[in-house]
Amino acid sequence: MTACFARQPFPEGRTAREAIKNGHRLTDGRVERNTKQKELIHDALKANDEFISAQDLHRKLEDEGVKVGLATVYRQLNALAEAGEADTVRLEGQQLFRLCGDDGHHHHLVCTNCGKTVEIESPSETWLRGISEKYGFTIERHTLEVFGLCPDCRNEARR
Repeated sequence: MTACFARQPFPEGRTAREAIKNGHRLTDGRVERNTKQKELIHDALKANDEFISAQDLHRKLEDEGVKVGLATVYRQLNALAEAGEADTVRLEGQQLFRLCGDDGHHHHLVCTNCGKTVEIESPSETWLRGISEKYGFTIERHTLEVFGLCPDCRNEARR
């Protein structure tokens, strides 16, 4: 885990209750410091339904009068992704982020024009096992993003 979330073990003699009371939250037996900037970045990402770049999220925050550095936005978004709280995809050389739903492991259809995103069901375990055996791989983890044009963008392109 990176230092993005400022994770630390409990200070000597402090309880989880004391840590939470003092603006920290407990994650995997470690203390995460809650910062105003982290909360604002999380809320801005939550308010956005589609994938968004760190630069666009930073611009959105600044337009709302929030003073936060671009590097902080990058660190927080990557920390959310590492913690499994945000999805991330790469599109045309740019890393995009979206807050995860509460429905566990999932995959996406992503419009390459407007960024519209639809969650899709995972490929079957049988297919994954078969493809890994075919090429002699052992699967440790996987992601699946399918890129194309959504119906609205496809119709717009035809006009």
